[in-house]
Amino acid sequence: AYLLHKDGHRVPVHIKTTPLRDENGKITSIVQIFQDNSLQITVQNKLEELTRLAMLDPITEIGTRKYLEINLNAIFEKMKRYGWAFGVLFIDIDHFKNINDSYGHDIGDSVLKMVAKTLSKNIRSFDLIGRWGGEEFLAIIVNINDNQLFTIAEKLRILVENSSLHIGDDKISVTISTGATIAKPDDTVESLVKRVDTIMYRSKADGRNRVTFDT
Repeated sequence: AYLLHKDGHRVPVHIKTTPLRDENGKITSIVQIFQDNSLQITVQNKLEELTRLAMLDPITEIGTRKYLEINLNAIFEKMKRYGWAFGVLFIDIDHFKNINDSYGHDIGDSVLKMVAKTLSKNIRSFDLIGRWGGEEFLAIIVNINDNQLFTIAEKLRILVENSSLHIGDDKISVTISTGATIAKPDDTVESLVKRVDTIMYRSKADGRNRVTFDT
């Protein structure tokens, strides 16, 4: 299940349910144990490493654009050497300017952090997510095919849509528009990001809060 954290983002949890029985074997109640499934140790190790290398975005606490570019170059080398497929997601928060205009930049930063945590805690442990700039994020999804990439992107879209912040009596929630594509052998970092950015804008043009996949 994906529970709503007090800071607004969605957190994956395992739920274990155990029945309690009386002396006749009749179920009288149940006990549920909730266990955080967001790989906290792995995430913490990543954060410490990023901080050490000065590649941690101070607002969202995920990787910076520099971090993403370095990893994209490394993954391209692996694709060329071993033939490993990977895809990218270019994610943009819809109508983010309205949040800043209505609530101020401090709340805007809180929304950025909420979205970043929802994304980073719900990708696979070996995938990467970072802040590309402004309200834009880029995810690197490895060992993937078309259907799997779309499924992951759609899952993230739904989780962001169902995350929220409570500011006084106001409930603040946002949606994201996402472009998704698989890297090609003749791609460069620049051509890949340009293509997936263009695909993302098709999601914007088609009404926002959606995933558009293209090759």
